[in-house]
Amino acid sequence: MNLTYIDFLVSAVLATIMFGVGLSINLNDLQKIYRSPKAFILGLVSQMILLPLMVFLIIGFTDLPPTIKVGFIILAACPGGTTSGFVTVLFRGNVALSVSLIAVNSLITLATIPLLVNLALTVFTGKHSPFELPLVASFLQIFFITLLPAISGVLLRYFREKLAAKIEKPVRTVMIILFAGVYAIIAFADESSGGSGITGADLWSILPYAVLINFAGFAVGLIMGLVGKTGLRTSWTIGVEVALQNTTLALLVAGTLIQSNEMVKPALVYALFSFWTALIYGIAVKKTDRSTLFGEFREIREKKKSGNR
Repeated sequence: MNLTYIDFLVSAVLATIMFGVGLSINLNDLQKIYRSPKAFILGLVSQMILLPLMVFLIIGFTDLPPTIKVGFIILAACPGGTTSGFVTVLFRGNVALSVSLIAVNSLITLATIPLLVNLALTVFTGKHSPFELPLVASFLQIFFITLLPAISGVLLRYFREKLAAKIEKPVRTVMIILFAGVYAIIAFADESSGGSGITGADLWSILPYAVLINFAGFAVGLIMGLVGKTGLRTSWTIGVEVALQNTTLALLVAGTLIQSNEMVKPALVYALFSFWTALIYGIAVKKTDRSTLFGEFREIREKKKSGNR
């Protein structure tokens, strides 16, 4: 899978979105995460251990082709991405936790992805294909698309709080438009231009398992947070982080490093729908927002409104 002009366009859009995510973060929120790291640790365990284990169990009992099974493990091994940060901002979840998990998971997976993927290759195909992620290139991708834009947004809010508050709502609107554009490109552009190239047969054979894994990710993260008594808003955020993976990185591993057109298909199918299921997840929370159970979301919104007066 060679880089196309659409790949560069999508990277620029994702960086812009992460700037918007950073813009909504207060430095005090980040300090709270590291002073009281329980939610962060629960999110890390959910995403790095429980999600891959759950995916192994789900696909291990299916009749999917071995290469598709490996593709699912590649997807599960990847960290959360820009989508999870965007959805968390959109529905006023714990943005500081989301960005912290994205940043740390992105660095840890540089080491864990080769281990999990080689295990999957051995289990499902009987072959071992040793490879390493290009550390410098992967780190630079993570830095320029995820970390640098988010840090820039945080710093702008810290040093120019009034300006940040003024542009935050327009930036959120632009983020929604850009995200819709990215998913339209993935869905409708031809394969040579950077589109998915997924056939109807591929879609219908992979989609049921992809949706099951996606919903299970939401549930596992939410339950882990609730059991850990982190509060519903934070538990909801952990669910988003577990369910939404960095499909761009999954495509790099499957398509460029392993060079398997079959192994990229789970990530492509996942990219087509996971954002929309996350929206449904968030809307469901908003619809229930008036209840005592989801009062935390309402309180956050009311505090934000009173602070801007």
